[in-house]
Amino acid sequence: MLQTNSEISDGAERQLADRGSLAGAALSDFSTDRRVLVLSAMAVVIGIISSFVAYALLWLIAVITNLAFFQRFSATPAVPPGHHLGAWVIAVPVVGAIIIGLMARYGSEKIRGHGIPEALEAILLGRSKIQPKVAILKPISAAISIGTGGPFGAEGPIIMTGGAFGSIFAQQFHLTAAERKTLLVAGAAAGMSAVFATPVAAVLLAVELLLFEWKPRSFIPVTVAAIVASALRVPLLGAGPIFPIPAHGSISGSELLFAAGVGVLAGFGSGALTNLVYACEDFFQKLPLHWMWWPAMGAVVVGLGGFFEPRVLGVGYDTIHGLLRGDMIGVAVISLMVVKAIVWSVALGSGTSGGVLAPLLILGGALGALAAQWIPVGDAGLWAMTGMAAMMGGTMRSPLTATIFAVELNTGIFSCIGHADMR
Repeated sequence: MLQTNSEISDGAERQLADRGSLAGAALSDFSTDRRVLVLSAMAVVIGIISSFVAYALLWLIAVITNLAFFQRFSATPAVPPGHHLGAWVIAVPVVGAIIIGLMARYGSEKIRGHGIPEALEAILLGRSKIQPKVAILKPISAAISIGTGGPFGAEGPIIMTGGAFGSIFAQQFHLTAAERKTLLVAGAAAGMSAVFATPVAAVLLAVELLLFEWKPRSFIPVTVAAIVASALRVPLLGAGPIFPIPAHGSISGSELLFAAGVGVLAGFGSGALTNLVYACEDFFQKLPLHWMWWPAMGAVVVGLGGFFEPRVLGVGYDTIHGLLRGDMIGVAVISLMVVKAIVWSVALGSGTSGGVLAPLLILGGALGALAAQWIPVGDAGLWAMTGMAAMMGGTMRSPLTATIFAVELNTGIFSCIGHADMR
């Protein structure tokens, strides 16, 4: 049947209207409303809470480190490599791991792991609800683990702890699951921002690993929380960056080929490291023992590794700083890289409590410093920093976070970029 011109025109208008409504629906998630203001105000509170939680966590790590390795009560930052325990150092991580196993079995199993998978589980399976006891037990268990020599960083635990407080705060109000997720992630980002003084990287980590979206409804509150935490870090923990180094020399485009080579090495290293962690997890799961005892068994390996290579014990921020300054080369770097990879993989596979970012920075930095011996341009510190970003990005599959994280951790790259040879 033939249609008149008016009928065709009416039909076309209806099709255009339908398409417009579909387009509006498709774009609706990228718009926002007044709720984002409410969530942003809540994010300010969460940013404040996470800042003080980060301060408490770092304080507790320092206290336990001093007690365990130097038998003194002090909150002054200390590093395990300066101890005088001799062979008794092997027992220190074991004692800490036994306490963590007991806390996990009789407190909450959620304290096991390095924090980010647990936050993901709460978001994907738990409707962004985390129990209050996790918010208390997680930082305590992490502080015991790191303070007694566990080869971990504080960032994973603070991500989980900050997220827990964000979730608990959100549960006090009539919020949707999506809004609870936003505040949980806001707490996680704020905690990372407070510990590392890296607010931009914290937001990117939230986007790449936790939010699964880049939309105003979640991005704005998370950013607010990270900024508030970064600002409060100054009076609480001091201004960043935490690894200040002198500016690197200028580079040209040809050096990008060497950077690509370091990235390839880090990619293979990341794959090997991941497989090693999975192998350790499989090993412990096959043991005819309750999982409560797995951390203690893994801690024996940590203690032995710390006896032969003390720099693998604890959070290792001084080691990261040394790599960025180019202080470590040759056999010292190889020893650090091999022993750190073994003790960290075994400890993580045993299910104890601790973070992954600091170990990845050490391993990537050691790889970059080792490769620097055969790279005719730049210095060991520059390639250590490149290796850190590559190892973190490859292992966590978060390249944007890793890139900006490397920038915010130290000041050298800014000068390097600013003085780059543009030939």
